[in-house]
Amino acid sequence: MPQEPENDIEKFLMDEEARLLAKPQPWLAQKIGIENYRIVRGLYTNPLSVAGMIIVMFFVLIAVFAPVLAPPLRRDKPYRIPRDGFSPEPRPPMTEWRSRYEPPLPFWWEPIMGTKKWKHLMGTASGQWDIYYGIVWGTRTAFKVGIIITFSVVMIGIIVGSLSGFYGGWVDNVLMRITDIFMTFPFLVAALTFSAILTPKVGKGIVPAMIALITFGWMGYSRLIRGDVLSVKGRDYVLAARALGASDFRIITRHILPNAIYPTLVVASMDVGSYVLSFAALSFLGVGVEVGYADWGQLISFARDWIAQLTTYWYMVAYPGTALVLFVLGWNLIGDAIRDVMDPRLRGEA
Repeated sequence: MPQEPENDIEKFLMDEEARLLAKPQPWLAQKIGIENYRIVRGLYTNPLSVAGMIIVMFFVLIAVFAPVLAPPLRRDKPYRIPRDGFSPEPRPPMTEWRSRYEPPLPFWWEPIMGTKKWKHLMGTASGQWDIYYGIVWGTRTAFKVGIIITFSVVMIGIIVGSLSGFYGGWVDNVLMRITDIFMTFPFLVAALTFSAILTPKVGKGIVPAMIALITFGWMGYSRLIRGDVLSVKGRDYVLAARALGASDFRIITRHILPNAIYPTLVVASMDVGSYVLSFAALSFLGVGVEVGYADWGQLISFARDWIAQLTTYWYMVAYPGTALVLFVLGWNLIGDAIRDVMDPRLRGEA
C-alpha cells in the first residue's frame, strides 16, 4: 500500500510527482531524473539565476583567457603584476608604459588600440603596479580561493555534521561542543590572527589566508547538515536500509546525505563570493598574498595612502572594487535562485 502523506507539503509533493510521472518526459529528465531536471530547468528559467550565471561566466572567460588578455612578463610567474617603475604616485588610465621591462603585447592590441606601445588601460596603483593586469589575473586568484575554500569548509562541515546527527549521544555532544568553541571566535579577527601566525611558518602567499579561512569557516555547515540529518535519519527508507543490514557509511552516503544536502549546497553557492571577499579583506590588511601578487584585495590596499585624494585617483579603487562587487553579486544571484528552485513552497512556480 502507498504510504500516506504526513502533512500538506508531503501531499503536495506526492501529487506533483504523480502529475509529472503521468506526462511524457523530456530526454534530459529521463537521463537525470525528474527532480534533478526540475532543478536544472528552474535555474535556466529563473531571471536571477540567468543574470548570476552570465556574470560568473564573464569572469570564467576572463580567467580562461588571462594569458591572451594580459600576457605575463615572466611565464614562470604569471601572477606577478608587472611594475612600471617605483614611483608612489599612481598614474591615470591610458598612460604609456615607461619602463623598459614592458610586458609582451597581445595579438589583439595593435588592431584595436592602433599602437605598438603598451598602455596602462586602467592606470597604475601606488608603486606603479599595473591595475589592468592585476584585475585579469586576479580573476584566477578569486576562483581558486573561492572554490577551494568553499569546497573544504563544506566537506569538513558535512563530515562533522553527519557524524554528529547520525550517531547522536556523546558523539554529538563532543562534536557540537568543539563547533561551539570555534564559533566563539570572531570570524575575520580569528582568520587574521591565525593567518599572521601561519605566514612565518608557511611563507607569504595565498595558502596561510586560505587555511585560516577554512579553519574558522566550517562550523555553520556542520550545524546546518546536522539538523537536516536529524530530520532525515528517522524516515522509513533509512530504517528499511538499516533493517536490510546496510552499513552506517552506506546509509549516510547513499540514503541520508543525498536527501539532506540541498540546503547546504544553497548556502555554499552563496558563500563562494563571500570567501573571496574575506580573502580580499585579509589581503587589504596585509596578511594575504605577497606584495605584487595579482589579487583584487591587494590592489585596493595600494590606495590606502591616497584615500583623501580618491576623487583624483578614483581608478585605484573603482576597477578592483567593481570586480569584487560583480563577482560576489554573481554567486549571490545563483544562490538565491537555487534556494527558490529548491523551496518546496515554490516548486509549482519553477
